[in-house]
Amino acid sequence: MPTHVLDGSPSLGRLYLKAALPAVPGAGFVPALRKQHPDRLPDTRLELREVSLDAGHLVRYREVCGFDGVATVPSTYLHVLAFPLHLSLMTARDFPLAVMGAVHVEATIEQVRPIGLEEPFDLNVEATDLDAHPRGRTVSIRTEATIGAEVVWRDTNVFLGRGEGAGTRTSAAQTLPDAAPHGPMQWSLPAGLGRRYAAVSGDRNPIHLYAVTARPFGFKTQIAHGMWTMARSVAALSPRLPPAYTVAVAFKKPVPLPSTVRFGARDGDAGLDFGVTSARSQLPHLVGRVTARH
Repeated sequence: MPTHVLDGSPSLGRLYLKAALPAVPGAGFVPALRKQHPDRLPDTRLELREVSLDAGHLVRYREVCGFDGVATVPSTYLHVLAFPLHLSLMTARDFPLAVMGAVHVEATIEQVRPIGLEEPFDLNVEATDLDAHPRGRTVSIRTEATIGAEVVWRDTNVFLGRGEGAGTRTSAAQTLPDAAPHGPMQWSLPAGLGRRYAAVSGDRNPIHLYAVTARPFGFKTQIAHGMWTMARSVAALSPRLPPAYTVAVAFKKPVPLPSTVRFGARDGDAGLDFGVTSARSQLPHLVGRVTARH
């Protein structure tokens, strides 16, 4: 697969405009906005070299996601740095799913080893695994962070394009706990949480910002970012995490804002199981598992 090396991190403002245009009524009649190959994946990998950590930005991320007192680089943080590359790949004409309306259903992060604050690294991103799904089709976006020839971090995110379903899909979610552990921690999530996370992550999807911007996409109110919910869970587990681990989650029901949720964790035969549930209905928002890497 050919690799396209970027001169710098892509402009999110330009990419959001590119993502929104196909959703405008009548846009399907504009040839330049049509998907070129709706039945196959892009054949190009994107790469950003010599990425350095911004200490101030990392502090803001830790504050928003609850990594208080954590001196290392959170494993979820590199997802934020890779996000512009994800959006660049997903807004290309040869990406098979429409960005607006795509649902983030799973995420897996592998911390092969901790990354030091002063260590620059390379990021590369590619689309893989165009699969049938009972509710449409899914595509995985895979990212690797490398230092020299060493892979130090991996990230896989699965997105669902809703449509006519077909077949079943083997996924990371099938290896996760059947039910989310309940409590005992309780988090009160304010209405502006999505805007706070958007400011630090760059993910300004309208479903996360205001009720008025979320309603056209089928939500009664704004919802929390899935990656915030994952990051907040990892932050809560930080004292129990080994230096190298894999954390996998499935995003279940959206987290409306404002709301109150409960977080719980328990040791299982396959790893450390955890989950986020509604404090009111006890329905699951997220289920996950951490396994140590050896």
